[in-house]
Amino acid sequence: MKQRVLFILFAAAVLAAALPVLAQDAPAAPAPDRQSVRQNLSTLRLLRLTEALELTEVQTAKIFPFLTRVEKDKLNIQKGVSEDLRALRALNRDPAAKEADILARAKAILDARMEVRSLDDEADKFLEKQLTGAQMGKYVIFQLDFYRGLENTFDQIRQRRGQMGPPPIKK
Repeated sequence: MKQRVLFILFAAAVLAAALPVLAQDAPAAPAPDRQSVRQNLSTLRLLRLTEALELTEVQTAKIFPFLTRVEKDKLNIQKGVSEDLRALRALNRDPAAKEADILARAKAILDARMEVRSLDDEADKFLEKQLTGAQMGKYVIFQLDFYRGLENTFDQIRQRRGQMGPPPIKK
């Protein structure tokens, strides 16, 4: 019971922090940076995962720190990918850009994607050792449902933005 109350309070705090992204009625409010949104989504996912799998305290003590580390590593990689992608776009717009520079940036992005996949695989293997068969089945379903729901939410946000015009460009 105590865990549920703490979960609900923490989830409310995470949602409150992410609310500016979802609230499109106040365009004058500054949008949170992508890194904090990603971190909030990661934390929300881990909390929902803990509840969906009905983890024991022992399982939670093992799994939560491990997955938190993996998510933190993935966030750092994704931050680098964002920077590389920005640079790659600039290189592609520049007619004087060297092909070797473009290829180097593209390779860096592809390598980072492989690194993220490797971390996901590491997390899956770790969970296979920690979870029961029923929990592993719930985990697979949870992952698919969570990311589909996230995709739908982002689609709705994009549609609303389309009605309001593009978001302001940060310089």
